[in-house]
Amino acid sequence: MSKAAVIIVFLLVLVCGCDTNDFVRRLDDGIEIIPTAPAGNVKKVRIRVVTPNIIHVLATAADTFSTAKSLIIARPDSGEQVPWELEVTGSDATIATAMVKARVSKKTGEVVFLNAEGEVLLKESEGGGKTFTPTTADGVPMYAVRQTFQSPDDEALYGLGGHQNGEMNYKGLDIELAQHNIVDVIPFLYSNRNYGLLWDNYSVTKFGDARAYQPLNSLHLFSKDGKPGGLTADYFVNDRVVKSFIEDEINYEFLETPQVENFPKDVSNGGKVVWEGSMASEREGVHKFVFYSSGYLKVWIDGKLEVDKWRQNWNPWTSKLAVNFAKDEKHEVRIEWIPQGGFLSVKHLDPQSPEEQGQISLASEAGDEINYYFINGSNADEVIGGYRKLTGKAPVVPRWAMGFWQSRERYRTQDELLEVVRQYRSRHIPLDNIVLDWQYWDDPAWGSHEFDRKRFPDPAGMIAQLHDGLHAHMMISVWPKFNKGTAHFEEMNRNGFLFTNNIEKRRKDWVGVGYESTFYDPFNPAAGRLFWQQIDTKLNSIGVDAWWLDATEPDMHSNLSLEERKKNMSPTALGPGAKYFNAYSLMNSKSVYEGSRASDSSKRVFILTRSAFAGQQRYGAATWSGDIASTWSDFKDQIATGINFSLSGIPYWTMDIGGFSV
Repeated sequence: MSKAAVIIVFLLVLVCGCDTNDFVRRLDDGIEIIPTAPAGNVKKVRIRVVTPNIIHVLATAADTFSTAKSLIIARPDSGEQVPWELEVTGSDATIATAMVKARVSKKTGEVVFLNAEGEVLLKESEGGGKTFTPTTADGVPMYAVRQTFQSPDDEALYGLGGHQNGEMNYKGLDIELAQHNIVDVIPFLYSNRNYGLLWDNYSVTKFGDARAYQPLNSLHLFSKDGKPGGLTADYFVNDRVVKSFIEDEINYEFLETPQVENFPKDVSNGGKVVWEGSMASEREGVHKFVFYSSGYLKVWIDGKLEVDKWRQNWNPWTSKLAVNFAKDEKHEVRIEWIPQGGFLSVKHLDPQSPEEQGQISLASEAGDEINYYFINGSNADEVIGGYRKLTGKAPVVPRWAMGFWQSRERYRTQDELLEVVRQYRSRHIPLDNIVLDWQYWDDPAWGSHEFDRKRFPDPAGMIAQLHDGLHAHMMISVWPKFNKGTAHFEEMNRNGFLFTNNIEKRRKDWVGVGYESTFYDPFNPAAGRLFWQQIDTKLNSIGVDAWWLDATEPDMHSNLSLEERKKNMSPTALGPGAKYFNAYSLMNSKSVYEGSRASDSSKRVFILTRSAFAGQQRYGAATWSGDIASTWSDFKDQIATGINFSLSGIPYWTMDIGGFSV
């Protein structure tokens, strides 16, 4: 098509607002394309202009796009008209603002992003890189969705929340975006090419390799005396071998894993297991291993100590390892595990091609469509500014919240808490805030927000002393958890505001004699209002200054698999738990923030939460990195965790400076 013809098409579109052809339709804020020969089952691609530097991309395998309101995006429709132009050629349609261009293939729907000078910033993979796999959750039909992009070798990628493997630049790495005690999920990616990607999906998502890890027997295994079939496993009690087997799997991963119940109790409580032998593969390249463990784990490969990690047994986490294999080459392996009542699994993945491993890939297990925002900028500040333009500004927190805090697990009495603050004052050490952690209630009354009056005889008087006599503030731990039988449990249950799976399974927590409990559903606005009303009546009314929202992954019952955790928070008021899994913390923070502002609009809100999700900054929330261990390796990991969290767009992050568990 000649340049003159392009101009004529452009003018016709501007004058009449009509379709440029049967496959490109102009909208008020962008275009919709029906690809003529899509790769895969893509039916429509929509490109929207949000601001001069932000482009919104939607793709669907259905006949129509979803009308569901985003939980992440907070930018109200201001009516602002962003100037943009449309150019349609025989092969492409290009939207251009003053700062960014998006060129879409009419054939495949593939999108390329360019700056104002026409330089390519980011390209979807050839053919569009879009995958829709039909699936269901709770019987509801939806799609597993994946989007891939090309990425040059020298690109560096940051963000994605806070993760605990000491990884800074995620280029070529694999990150699972699934909330955990020590993991915070923010599906926002920042590139050193000064663009950002905000992935609008709430389900468990994989960045990088989208394949599922396989059991250890996906490799060829040999015993320590060279026989094929598995590794030699020696079970010790007090340095004495009590059992010896050939094993081709190491799978003691979750409470519901069958092997966990059958693991020898004498070894679990006072012994260790040593697996020895070698492994090989006909597949050349970098093989990936993930060790999910608690207790004390050591792994040697070819005589070199590669993993040396301790974790508390109620909070396992992963260690990653990459080993370069030549074809059929044997690698010696030794795995030593002191369980201490904990958990362990060892899994493996065959190599990907360098091209696959080097691409940008985001794969979510549940959604209606592919939905992402491209943000262009000249520096990191402009890109992250675009993220907050979309998801909401972070309000100014109280000045005292930026001061020095005192916290421990835990203050058991009113006198103990007050005496700690008195000691700070008597020693002339500045202190702004003291934190009252869990179990200020009587054990059966979790969720009541009632103080145990034997230990805290006058909560209102205690807070008044802190404020008036000691000039300090107090933050208190408030969980979204309700023990069965409490008045607040019954009130929530009568209204249908509780998740029922954990109660139906009659699972008991590990507090005292153990109690049955569950969490409320913050995706239901009425449930969120009741949650705040209960807090307001019992705690806000007596002067509590800030809210520590713990266990908002949500951790209804520790050491369950992801599949069981999704069942525990399903269905939400919006749909299946699998679809909304990562967004619990966002909605719980919303309940408390909006409730607090409604109760007193003159009071700045401060929330501390163990989980985070995109947009949570707009609710006055800071995040800490969870119950990390008091080890040098965990301390080191916090550097990458904190930097990447901050590059994910949420400004307030902290950590347990001495670790939480010794």
